Amino acid sequence: MPLPMTRKEMDQRGWDACDIVLITGDAYVDHPSFGAALVGRWLAYLGYRVGIIAQPDPLNIATFRELGKPRLFWGVTAGNLDSELANLTVMRKLRRDDPYSPGGRAGRRPRNASIVYTACAHQAFKGIPVVLGGVEASLRRFAYYDYWTDRVRRSLLFDAKADLIVYGMAERAMAELAWHAREGKPWHGIRGTSECLNTIPDLGAVKELPAYEAVAAPTPDGRRAFMEMARLIEAETDPQSGCVLVQPHGNRWLVAHPPAPPLATEEMDLIYSLPFTRRPHPCYAKDRIPAYDMIKDSVTIHRGCYGGCAFCAIGMHQGTTISSRSQENVLSEIERMTRTPDFHGTFSDLGGPTANMYSTGGRRGRSHCRRRSCLYPDLCPNLHTDPAAFTKLLQAARQVPGVKHVFVSSGIRYDLALADKSELWLRELIAHHIGGRLKIAPEHITECVLRAMRKPAASSYLRFLQRFRELCRDAGKPHDIVEYFISGHPGCTLTDMVALAEYLRQARIQPSQVQDFYPAPLTMAAAMYYTALDPETFQPIYVARTDREKVLQRALLLCHKPEFHRKAREALRAAGRADLIGCGKHCLVPPGRESV
Repeated sequence: MPLPMTRKEMDQRGWDACDIVLITGDAYVDHPSFGAALVGRWLAYLGYRVGIIAQPDPLNIATFRELGKPRLFWGVTAGNLDSELANLTVMRKLRRDDPYSPGGRAGRRPRNASIVYTACAHQAFKGIPVVLGGVEASLRRFAYYDYWTDRVRRSLLFDAKADLIVYGMAERAMAELAWHAREGKPWHGIRGTSECLNTIPDLGAVKELPAYEAVAAPTPDGRRAFMEMARLIEAETDPQSGCVLVQPHGNRWLVAHPPAPPLATEEMDLIYSLPFTRRPHPCYAKDRIPAYDMIKDSVTIHRGCYGGCAFCAIGMHQGTTISSRSQENVLSEIERMTRTPDFHGTFSDLGGPTANMYSTGGRRGRSHCRRRSCLYPDLCPNLHTDPAAFTKLLQAARQVPGVKHVFVSSGIRYDLALADKSELWLRELIAHHIGGRLKIAPEHITECVLRAMRKPAASSYLRFLQRFRELCRDAGKPHDIVEYFISGHPGCTLTDMVALAEYLRQARIQPSQVQDFYPAPLTMAAAMYYTALDPETFQPIYVARTDREKVLQRALLLCHKPEFHRKAREALRAAGRADLIGCGKHCLVPPGRESV
């Protein structure tokens, strides 16, 4: 039975009130891949009465009163997606769909959902505390650059007028918050939270970030202060070594406590064994939820990522320590799923943020190391990279009765794959666990852009491609690779994009997965985008800021498509490479009428 969404469902449980009501911008799917369901089930396991209000209507406050007044607090999340990015493309055009909404319909999640939902919760029942969580709030817990307004904004805690932000993976912090609320104790000093205080209490090791007013100043000094802030935040986000960070906002202080420790394997096993129905709430019986369709036959085996890519928010949200489930626990979930009537024998994915990071990580813990990435510029010698545990898990999974196929659809790190000199895992993957195409993310090919992204050298990518194709040929498996590329990343010029386009032509690669760069708050790439500074040297770097620059870079990546030919020709002329326009073998695009 899912958590209640209506008063009738509360009555069926004999509840007169909920202890905690979670408001989410997603449809309610009782599956551990949906944040509200995961936190809700965890709190319910701890003995609290938890209800969920999914995608309430901000224009109808009655939808926020559906479950009555919560005894302890509201929990508010914009959902699995940043609400601005869920509503707008990088080119600021309205999206036509939302995969986390019934029927995939857009418009069910408001822009600035954390702010909107908090205001509505306060209006629905005055005096009830509001706790913000989820990726939107996590990445905005400090002053941040807002791409949509092109300015630096205050911490979301101030703009939303919430009582607290729980950042990162929320299980530990939410359990402690709920206990404090039930016992009538104040919410101060809880790891994994950010709070607003009038003075700085005695919290031990504290580092002060540049004030909001300093980082928001649209001046060279303001941009330098913003980059200094970004570097300090990144350096102090490890649970073992991070300290309390404080940031003045006018006459008040944002106080961000160190991250909550990552979950141990036993805790991961417990949480993923909670009684999820693994289905959408029955109220969605007439509508498909596209995001659910994508993950309903998948199993999460770990969380976290230590890759440290400059543009990626996963490490800043889930953390850089890998928390893995035990093989026994994963197999138990697989066995349960095989007994469901709509399972047809194929698991679409056994993975996580990066599939081959399962059961890997630092040998001595992160407290001994201050590196921002365990993989860039090269693999850390303290890193345990042996994929033996993942290999054994895959082998055991496909032996479960009722299982026909077990695929790995999550992306993999090819530098980690190359570190395994035995190649046993890669051979196993090729022989049994690729559903046609393997996902990797080289992102670019030129060294200066890869350095800005904190991605491995192009030589690593090319070595992996060659070896992967050799092993596929030896195994008689005609697998292909899906490569992900980014256009418009800070530090990437038109000349760099021309070099990438030339490589793709020579390699006969026609990318279908192209991502326009988006400066996700709290990422180093967002700081680079706003400041146009190199984070290591503080020297100026090129940033494609105008729509025209972004369109031209994207056109070069997609120049194999006729609809992009005109813009690609414009880009080539702007880069001084008109020699690549024509019908010769070396050319990227044919001549157009504008050339005549």
